[in-house]
Amino acid sequence: MNAPTDRHAQTAVPIHPLLAARASTRAFAPDVDLTDAQVTALLEAARWSPSAGNTQPWRFLLAKRETGEFKRVLDCLDPGNRDWASHASALLVGVRTDANAKGPLPHAAYDLGQAMAHLTFQAAAEGLTVRQMGGFDAAALAAEFELAAPLVPTTVMAIGVAGDPSYLHESVAGPDRNPRVRLPIDELLIQP
Repeated sequence: MNAPTDRHAQTAVPIHPLLAARASTRAFAPDVDLTDAQVTALLEAARWSPSAGNTQPWRFLLAKRETGEFKRVLDCLDPGNRDWASHASALLVGVRTDANAKGPLPHAAYDLGQAMAHLTFQAAAEGLTVRQMGGFDAAALAAEFELAAPLVPTTVMAIGVAGDPSYLHESVAGPDRNPRVRLPIDELLIQP
């Protein structure tokens, strides 16, 4: 077994400890369930995130492990995500709504992203980890749960307690066993 990798972010200046310690993992402890209080806190954090015109264009499909809904969401994930995601305590589908009674909501995807970020931060405060996925069949998810337009499944988040990455299959273990890396700030700034 390899020595544990330090997953703490090496930041240019100090940032909030929860943000520096947050890391996406594919390794989840398979024997830990989320409490109702944890689920409520996660959803409450998302609920209070900002949105354009306070439209709150996000909806969530929560599927706890060992439920029929969990299996239904799991079956819509890409094969590479199914094995490791099956150990998560819950799968949460982030759904955006692209319109409301007043018309189109052009910032819905951005606003959903904000809600997911707030939820991720709350998860870290709860001692949980999350990994968001784009590797899923959105049309299959929409059909499986009868989500009609303007509801659009946009991301799936695995939630739980971080597990031991040494149990991950080699094909998906790399990111969990390597230090976290980000582009430097100068590469993120567009210079006019």
